[in-house]
Amino acid sequence: MKWYVGIIIGLLFTASIHAQEIDIYGYFEPQYSGMYFDDSFHQFVSDKFRLDLKSTEVKHTEFGANMIYLLYFGKKDWNILDFLPEDIVSTIPPEMQPLYQFSFKDTLYLDNIYVRFALRRFAVTIGKQQISFGTGYFANPTDVFNTKDMLDPTYEQRGHNGIRTDFLFQNRLSLVVLYAPIEDTWKHSGKLVRLKTGIGHFDVSALFNEMYHVATDFYTLQVSGQRRRIVGMDFVGELLGFGVWGEGAYNIMENDEDFHEFIVGGDYTFDNNFYTLVEYHCNSQAKSNSEEYDLNDWMRLFTGEAKTISRDQVYSFVRYPVNDLLSIGSSFIVSISDKSTAIVPSIEYSLFENIDLTVLLNFYTGEEGTAFSSSLGNGGFLRACVYF
Repeated sequence: MKWYVGIIIGLLFTASIHAQEIDIYGYFEPQYSGMYFDDSFHQFVSDKFRLDLKSTEVKHTEFGANMIYLLYFGKKDWNILDFLPEDIVSTIPPEMQPLYQFSFKDTLYLDNIYVRFALRRFAVTIGKQQISFGTGYFANPTDVFNTKDMLDPTYEQRGHNGIRTDFLFQNRLSLVVLYAPIEDTWKHSGKLVRLKTGIGHFDVSALFNEMYHVATDFYTLQVSGQRRRIVGMDFVGELLGFGVWGEGAYNIMENDEDFHEFIVGGDYTFDNNFYTLVEYHCNSQAKSNSEEYDLNDWMRLFTGEAKTISRDQVYSFVRYPVNDLLSIGSSFIVSISDKSTAIVPSIEYSLFENIDLTVLLNFYTGEEGTAFSSSLGNGGFLRACVYF
């Protein structure tokens, strides 16, 4: 019996003994993905199992943890250079090209494990926990902990280690102070302060964050770091029946040039429950012309070091509930900078009370070298989620 199977059985056995004190829940999520790329069809399958444990037996205290186990099948080995324009690939010496290959490997890890102590107007959370800020749907300029998948931006994010303190001074006035010991020293670790208040129909937040920013030079595969300070704000509310929001951040870099990033958006639901959403996103660190994209731009996008490769883009989403169980919709992502588009139709169906099915496709229509080039491959996935 493999060691990770023993861990799973041990956790389930321990949890069952103390079932009266511990809430046990989770899901199993198989996913089949396919991509038509380079005149060939490739398939990739993943099985994800998540087990959550939570206890509130001790007064004012909550303990939570979740374990995730991922299995991969099909095409597990990929080389990112296969997706890049030839003029960029030609700059990489042949002996270095295998270094840009990555593989999906079966993994077992604790995604979150934390303890939270809470009183009426004060709470402190210690451990690996969900840390997410901002009001944007497509991207969050004030969130340096997570990078969303632009094709599936609502998918769950991973936990991050930190010490978070929440103060509730009065109704609609709160303060978050966060320390994230990411690196080996205080100077290189994350420090964040976020003040949130309410003004009329709007919630408004101001944020200051200091992090150690790590960047890779993918021509040499050398990693460098520098201090990064962020001053940002966000808002969300209602105006004339429309939901509106915005989020912006100014990034003060220790060595590189400073840059800004912001997103503004709105949504509306019609009487027949047809839902629409539109966002505009600008990232001044990115390029305004596809001819300027280089290896670092593409690799930092694929590895999550950068949120976008193009400077300006518009994200829109529509959804219509056919009935209580079935919804159809589509996302449209347009790079204004290089005039390329991604079309992402989706279907969501509740098969049973605890089983959801999701079908998502992606079609890229841009020219080679653009953010949504058709040469990147078209495909999609079928995902089931079984909750327990």
